[in-house]
Amino acid sequence: MIKYKLTCKDCDLKFDSWFSSSKEFDKLKKINLINCIRCNSSKVKKTPMSPMVLNNSIKKETENLNHKKIRKFKNKIRKYQEFIKNNFEYVGENFAYEARSIHYNNNKKSKGIYGKATSYEIKNLNEEGIETQTIPWIKDKDN
Repeated sequence: MIKYKLTCKDCDLKFDSWFSSSKEFDKLKKINLINCIRCNSSKVKKTPMSPMVLNNSIKKETENLNHKKIRKFKNKIRKYQEFIKNNFEYVGENFAYEARSIHYNNNKKSKGIYGKATSYEIKNLNEEGIETQTIPWIKDKDN
């Protein structure tokens, strides 16, 4: 697949279009099947293009930027985790059971709860009207 920037000679509209190959563009152009999307003119031409080439320094900068973004994201998750640990009660694998106990028995705890549940259990809780949230969890030993 190749993407070309095209321009209409009649209305000066610039737009993009994809083709299976450069030969396919030439073939369609020759039989007047490439038309402007605004005025339907067949006077459409390709604009000059240059390929995007990454040199090693740009590639390394991009990788460093991605690592920084990942590190920032993980730090944000760790802050959420710390808040949850300080303000909610950990119930472990019994999360679904405890959530139902609170919901159906009005067994209000002084703290909210957090723990582990399967996606099936979460789906069932939500279908029962028990609001839950799933967040990513990073283990302390992970970088």
